[in-house]
Amino acid sequence: MALGNVKDAWGAVRKVAGLTSLRRLDLRRDLASVSSTCADSLPIIGALLGHTEAKTTQRYAHLAYDPLRQAADTVAATIAASMQSKPKEKTGP
Repeated sequence: MALGNVKDAWGAVRKVAGLTSLRRLDLRRDLASVSSTCADSLPIIGALLGHTEAKTTQRYAHLAYDPLRQAADTVAATIAASMQSKPKEKTGP
């Protein structure tokens, strides 16, 4: 269901919150960023934002870099822990 013109309501909310420079676009980008950090896929993020075109959501693809780095760090830490917990190989009789 479309809300129609929310300009007046949005202005009132920003004024009460003391966030007069906040734009709705800022909230949409924050939503996409947090969703990406939660490892949501671009189709899921697009659905949350109401996008009908995948290429519109692809503009948010750069937001996935931190989760990728976090995933790589987690994998590296898991491998390192596994290597430390294995018994050392015997080199002699």
